[in-house]
Amino acid sequence: MLRHQDQPAAAERHILDAVTQVEGTGLRTDAQRSAYAQMLCTTSYTAARAGDRDQALAMMGDAVRAARDLPDVAPEGRLFPITPAAVDLYSVGVHWALGDAGAALEAGRELREGQFATAERRGRMHTDLGRAWWQWGKAEQTAAELLAAVRVSPGEVRDRPAIRQIVSDLRSRHPRVAGVRELAGAVGSAA
Repeated sequence: MLRHQDQPAAAERHILDAVTQVEGTGLRTDAQRSAYAQMLCTTSYTAARAGDRDQALAMMGDAVRAARDLPDVAPEGRLFPITPAAVDLYSVGVHWALGDAGAALEAGRELREGQFATAERRGRMHTDLGRAWWQWGKAEQTAAELLAAVRVSPGEVRDRPAIRQIVSDLRSRHPRVAGVRELAGAVGSAA
Protein backbone atom coordinates (compact mmCIF):
# COMPACT_ATOMS: atom_id res chain seq x y z
CA MET A 1 0.00 0.00 0.00
CA LEU A 2 2.83 2.40 0.79
CA ARG A 3 4.31 1.86 -2.67
CA HIS A 4 0.97 2.71 -4.29
CA GLN A 5 0.81 5.85 -2.14
CA ASP A 6 4.16 6.95 -3.64
CA GLN A 7 6.11 6.27 -0.43
CA PRO A 8 8.76 3.84 -1.72
CA ALA A 9 11.29 4.49 1.05
CA ALA A 10 8.75 3.75 3.79
CA ALA A 11 7.53 0.69 1.88
CA GLU A 12 11.07 -0.60 1.53
CA ARG A 13 11.89 -0.08 5.23
CA HIS A 14 8.69 -1.83 6.27
CA ILE A 15 9.20 -4.85 4.04
CA LEU A 16 12.91 -5.17 4.89
CA ASP A 17 12.00 -5.35 8.57
CA ALA A 18 9.48 -8.09 7.79
CA VAL A 19 12.01 -9.96 5.60
CA THR A 20 14.50 -9.94 8.47
CA GLN A 21 11.89 -11.32 10.86
CA VAL A 22 10.84 -14.11 8.49
CA GLU A 23 14.46 -14.94 7.69
CA GLY A 24 15.03 -15.24 11.45
CA THR A 25 12.72 -18.27 11.54
CA GLY A 26 15.41 -20.29 9.79
CA LEU A 27 13.10 -20.88 6.83
CA ARG A 28 12.54 -24.51 7.75
CA THR A 29 9.24 -25.03 5.91
CA ASP A 30 7.97 -24.38 2.40
CA ALA A 31 5.41 -21.98 3.88
CA GLN A 32 8.20 -19.93 5.48
CA ARG A 33 10.26 -20.03 2.28
CA SER A 34 7.16 -18.93 0.32
CA ALA A 35 6.57 -15.97 2.62
CA TYR A 36 10.24 -15.04 2.40
CA ALA A 37 10.34 -15.28 -1.40
CA GLN A 38 7.15 -13.20 -1.69
CA MET A 39 8.57 -10.49 0.55
CA LEU A 40 11.81 -10.43 -1.42
CA CYS A 41 9.89 -10.10 -4.69
CA THR A 42 7.82 -7.25 -3.31
CA THR A 43 10.91 -5.52 -1.96
CA SER A 44 12.72 -5.97 -5.23
CA TYR A 45 9.88 -4.46 -7.25
CA THR A 46 9.52 -1.58 -4.79
CA ALA A 47 13.24 -0.86 -5.06
CA ALA A 48 13.11 -1.06 -8.86
CA ARG A 49 10.21 1.41 -9.02
CA ALA A 50 12.20 3.73 -6.74
CA GLY A 51 15.21 3.48 -9.07
CA ASP A 52 17.39 1.54 -6.61
CA ARG A 53 18.91 -0.88 -9.13
CA ASP A 54 21.42 -2.53 -6.78
CA GLN A 55 18.83 -3.25 -4.09
CA ALA A 56 16.28 -4.46 -6.65
CA LEU A 57 18.69 -6.89 -8.28
CA ALA A 58 20.06 -8.15 -4.95
CA MET A 59 16.57 -8.83 -3.60
CA MET A 60 15.51 -10.52 -6.85
CA GLY A 61 18.56 -12.76 -6.73
CA ASP A 62 17.68 -13.71 -3.16
CA ALA A 63 14.06 -14.38 -4.19
CA VAL A 64 15.15 -16.68 -7.01
CA ARG A 65 17.34 -18.64 -4.58
CA ALA A 66 14.57 -18.78 -1.94
CA ALA A 67 12.05 -20.10 -4.47
CA ARG A 68 14.36 -22.62 -6.12
CA ASP A 69 13.08 -25.57 -4.05
CA LEU A 70 9.45 -24.49 -3.80
CA PRO A 71 6.85 -26.64 -5.58
CA ASP A 72 5.79 -25.65 -9.10
CA VAL A 73 2.18 -25.60 -7.87
CA ALA A 74 1.49 -23.96 -4.52
CA PRO A 75 -0.51 -26.09 -2.09
CA GLU A 76 -4.18 -25.18 -1.67
CA GLY A 77 -4.64 -22.59 1.05
CA ARG A 78 -1.02 -21.39 1.14
CA LEU A 79 -0.99 -17.81 2.45
CA PHE A 80 1.79 -16.84 0.02
CA PRO A 81 1.24 -19.14 -2.98
CA ILE A 82 4.44 -18.14 -4.75
CA THR A 83 6.15 -20.54 -7.11
CA PRO A 84 9.40 -20.39 -9.06
CA ALA A 85 7.40 -19.23 -12.11
CA ALA A 86 5.79 -16.44 -10.07
CA VAL A 87 9.25 -15.29 -9.00
CA ASP A 88 10.32 -15.25 -12.65
CA LEU A 89 7.27 -13.11 -13.44
CA TYR A 90 8.27 -10.67 -10.70
CA SER A 91 11.74 -10.62 -12.26
CA VAL A 92 10.20 -9.57 -15.57
CA GLY A 93 8.54 -6.63 -13.79
CA VAL A 94 11.68 -5.69 -11.88
CA HIS A 95 13.84 -5.57 -15.00
CA TRP A 96 11.14 -3.68 -16.90
CA ALA A 97 10.91 -1.13 -14.06
CA LEU A 98 14.70 -0.74 -14.21
CA GLY A 99 14.47 -0.03 -17.94
CA ASP A 100 16.14 -3.26 -19.05
CA ALA A 101 13.73 -4.83 -21.54
CA GLY A 102 16.24 -7.45 -22.68
CA ALA A 103 16.76 -8.75 -19.14
CA ALA A 104 12.99 -8.67 -18.55
CA LEU A 105 12.35 -10.81 -21.62
CA GLU A 106 15.18 -13.16 -20.68
CA ALA A 107 13.66 -13.57 -17.19
CA GLY A 108 10.33 -14.45 -18.79
CA ARG A 109 11.52 -16.69 -21.62
CA GLU A 110 10.39 -19.92 -19.92
CA LEU A 111 7.06 -18.60 -18.63
CA ARG A 112 3.89 -20.32 -19.89
CA GLU A 113 0.23 -19.78 -19.09
CA GLY A 114 -0.05 -23.25 -17.55
CA GLN A 115 2.29 -22.21 -14.74
CA PHE A 116 -0.31 -19.83 -13.31
CA ALA A 117 -3.51 -20.95 -11.62
CA THR A 118 -5.67 -17.88 -12.28
CA ALA A 119 -6.71 -16.02 -15.39
CA GLU A 120 -5.54 -12.79 -13.75
CA ARG A 121 -1.98 -14.13 -13.27
CA ARG A 122 -1.91 -15.52 -16.83
CA GLY A 123 -3.08 -12.14 -18.11
CA ARG A 124 -0.47 -10.37 -15.98
CA MET A 125 2.22 -12.59 -17.46
CA HIS A 126 1.22 -11.46 -20.94
CA THR A 127 0.88 -7.77 -20.05
CA ASP A 128 4.25 -7.72 -18.28
CA LEU A 129 5.91 -9.37 -21.26
CA GLY A 130 4.04 -6.97 -23.55
CA ARG A 131 5.37 -3.98 -21.59
CA ALA A 132 8.90 -5.32 -21.94
CA TRP A 133 8.47 -5.81 -25.70
CA TRP A 134 7.05 -2.29 -25.97
CA GLN A 135 9.95 -0.87 -23.99
CA TRP A 136 12.26 -2.58 -26.47
CA GLY A 137 10.38 -1.05 -29.40
CA LYS A 138 8.90 -4.29 -30.77
CA ALA A 139 5.31 -3.48 -31.79
CA GLU A 140 4.46 -6.91 -33.25
CA GLN A 141 5.52 -8.82 -30.14
CA THR A 142 3.81 -6.25 -27.92
CA ALA A 143 0.52 -6.65 -29.78
CA ALA A 144 0.77 -10.45 -29.68
CA GLU A 145 1.32 -10.49 -25.89
CA LEU A 146 -1.47 -8.00 -25.23
CA LEU A 147 -3.86 -9.97 -27.44
CA ALA A 148 -2.98 -13.09 -25.48
CA ALA A 149 -3.76 -11.16 -22.29
CA VAL A 150 -7.14 -10.07 -23.68
CA ARG A 151 -7.99 -13.67 -24.47
CA VAL A 152 -7.26 -14.97 -20.96
CA SER A 153 -8.17 -11.95 -18.82
CA PRO A 154 -9.66 -8.96 -20.70
CA GLY A 155 -9.60 -6.75 -17.61
CA GLU A 156 -5.81 -6.93 -17.45
CA VAL A 157 -5.75 -4.88 -20.66
CA ARG A 158 -9.03 -2.99 -20.52
CA ASP A 159 -8.86 -1.83 -16.88
CA ARG A 160 -5.19 -0.93 -16.44
CA PRO A 161 -4.41 2.64 -17.56
CA ALA A 162 -0.75 1.90 -18.35
CA ILE A 163 -1.70 -1.00 -20.60
CA ARG A 164 -4.50 0.98 -22.23
CA GLN A 165 -1.91 3.65 -23.03
CA ILE A 166 0.29 1.09 -24.79
CA VAL A 167 -2.73 0.00 -26.84
CA SER A 168 -3.45 3.63 -27.70
CA ASP A 169 0.18 4.16 -28.70
CA LEU A 170 0.14 0.99 -30.81
CA ARG A 171 -3.04 2.19 -32.51
CA SER A 172 -1.59 5.60 -33.35
CA ARG A 173 1.98 4.55 -34.23
CA HIS A 174 1.52 1.03 -35.62
CA PRO A 175 -2.06 0.73 -36.90
CA ARG A 176 -1.16 -1.93 -39.48
CA VAL A 177 0.48 -4.34 -37.05
CA ALA A 178 -1.47 -7.59 -36.76
CA GLY A 179 -3.84 -7.51 -33.81
CA VAL A 180 -3.79 -3.77 -33.14
CA ARG A 181 -7.33 -3.28 -34.43
CA GLU A 182 -8.58 -6.13 -32.22
CA LEU A 183 -6.74 -4.70 -29.21
CA ALA A 184 -8.26 -1.27 -29.78
CA GLY A 185 -11.69 -2.87 -29.90
CA ALA A 186 -11.01 -4.77 -26.70
CA VAL A 187 -10.28 -1.56 -24.80
CA GLY A 188 -13.10 0.34 -26.47
CA SER A 189 -11.08 2.49 -28.88
CA ALA A 190 -11.66 2.90 -32.58
CA ALA A 191 -8.73 1.72 -34.68
